[in-house]
Amino acid sequence: MSKRVGITGAAGRMGRNLVQAVTEHPQAGLAAALDRSDNPFIGQDAGELAGSGRLGVTLADDVDAALQGLDVLIDFTAPEATVRHAGLCAQAGLPLVVGTTGMDASGRDALNDAATTVPVVFAANYSAGVTLALRLIADAARALGDDYDVEIIEAHHRHKVDAPSGTALRMGEVVAESLGRDLARDAVYGREGQTGVRDSRTIGFETIRAGDIVGEHTVMFAGIGERIEITHRASSRMTFARGALRAALWALDQSPGLYDMEDVLGLKRPG
Repeated sequence: MSKRVGITGAAGRMGRNLVQAVTEHPQAGLAAALDRSDNPFIGQDAGELAGSGRLGVTLADDVDAALQGLDVLIDFTAPEATVRHAGLCAQAGLPLVVGTTGMDASGRDALNDAATTVPVVFAANYSAGVTLALRLIADAARALGDDYDVEIIEAHHRHKVDAPSGTALRMGEVVAESLGRDLARDAVYGREGQTGVRDSRTIGFETIRAGDIVGEHTVMFAGIGERIEITHRASSRMTFARGALRAALWALDQSPGLYDMEDVLGLKRPG
């Protein structure tokens, strides 16, 4: 029997890809497509908006009512909305998959609170390739140590509103954790003017916003005489949509807790 999937932010770029991913999956069915009340597409068929053909599911704005008919909710919206949706899912006993970027500490606390009641999957990026890249980045950082300078370069389309990307920040966190550094203290977000000699503990971030770039991330480990680069390039948002749906179907069989894509892919190391 198909699992009843709800999508918030369904009229956005990722939301439309999520609708398409659900319609293509044999074990999933779109039960609710949700967006803000001021979205001009409210009332239109979600399948037609996504280019998947008429589905008979109209874009709506009443999240509370929609939750009653779902098995799982996928949320790609904005931090304030995600916090509210997490609380509603906890009350309804509904698993939640979150792809919202720009979540601050209070937002992550809200997800942790919800995860005491329901399964919550929260990842900066739902690509299997990015998840594997994060593992490689951690291994490289530990192996290379403090003798190599670390720079993170990311590029996205002109419409992306947060910088650096959530994926880039996660890569920075992985490097910092692996090297015993504090990202809040050691991160440098762009450079200009007389910056002085590079601090060896610095984790640098460079951001590009241009055209229709889906997503590109490179972590550079630069030593004396050699440079190692770990790069992931996405050519379609469907990669992220299919990964988020995979996480949603996986979450249905989990106990309450906060999970990420390493959990979904079975990559977590013991301990």
